[in-house]
Amino acid sequence: MVVAINCRQLTHRKLEGFGNYTLELVTRWIEQHPDISFVLIFDREPKFLFPEYSHVKKVVIGPPTRHPVLYWLWFEWSIPRVLNREKATVFFSPDGYNSLRSTIPSLITVHDLNFEHNPKDLPRILGFYLRTFFPKFVRKANHVLTVSQFSKNDIVQKYPCQEEKITAIHNGASEAYLPVENSEKTQISNEICEGRPFFLFVGSLHPRKNVRRLLRAYAKLQDPKADLVIVGSAMWKSNDYSIPSSHVDRIHFLGYLNQQRLARIMASAMALAYVPYFEGFGIPLVEAMRCGTPILCSNTTCLPEVAGDAAIYCNPFDETEIHDGLLRLQNDANLREELSQKGLNRSQQFSWDTSAALAWEKLMAISGT
Repeated sequence: MVVAINCRQLTHRKLEGFGNYTLELVTRWIEQHPDISFVLIFDREPKFLFPEYSHVKKVVIGPPTRHPVLYWLWFEWSIPRVLNREKATVFFSPDGYNSLRSTIPSLITVHDLNFEHNPKDLPRILGFYLRTFFPKFVRKANHVLTVSQFSKNDIVQKYPCQEEKITAIHNGASEAYLPVENSEKTQISNEICEGRPFFLFVGSLHPRKNVRRLLRAYAKLQDPKADLVIVGSAMWKSNDYSIPSSHVDRIHFLGYLNQQRLARIMASAMALAYVPYFEGFGIPLVEAMRCGTPILCSNTTCLPEVAGDAAIYCNPFDETEIHDGLLRLQNDANLREELSQKGLNRSQQFSWDTSAALAWEKLMAISGT
């Protein structure tokens, strides 16, 4: 049996959402199924290297997918050639894209449909491509995975199809995310913000992550007791955020961080301030819960499904509500302790081992084995 996998999200050193999802599932599959031949397909030489396995073959085939026209060429011409040449039994695409020309059974993961609901968040040509082709990708796939019940319902409603064709499997979080000692928290706060406690945002600086409103809400805090730390890389639009002069020394942009560094910072934060207006899952929520870090969270899309009782909630479009949530967490140590314990308990519901096992079951089901 030959399992071919779209691994184009693993070609960067800076792995984020789709890349981490791909990595967590594929590494487990490779380690747990040495009797299966895996073909990992890249659109350029990967920066991240898997360990060498005798049952794993790496294939690099262009063109590099840097534009929707190149997406089309790669998925409709390059991918079918590889699948046929390697005699693939099944094709897995963890970023939701599919090959319409291929006759190989396919399993895809559609994480969310933000591009349908908020087209202004993307470059025009990319949004057009996604809205044109994703309905076709879903119809073509033998089965579709998604990462929350919210996203499953959204896909069923937006792209009318049978509910049985779509399976919601929650994401997990790395085991690197754990609570740390107070001495470690002190060291981190000294390194970042002169020993002051801090709120933390984690995520790519995409418009839907709502960082601008978070900044404006934070700026409404009078003489804040905690700084605000922003971790993530910019996407598409300018990273030029307007910060009031009164708070300029209290807001810190750290850019992209590796997982080991980020895990220490997450565990040291006073609270995670995570207020996207649209999300398919929200892995930082699980990372925070694993660390015992309290959460301020949006009350929209999938986020209450993931955070449950381990967060306080706000309307992501209302800066006053975001401000009030920050103020509550800043001033109420008992609330923080309560949310911390609830998060530690709830985090046990999310596991990459479970996610990978359930996804593998679906892959085997469509392969006919």
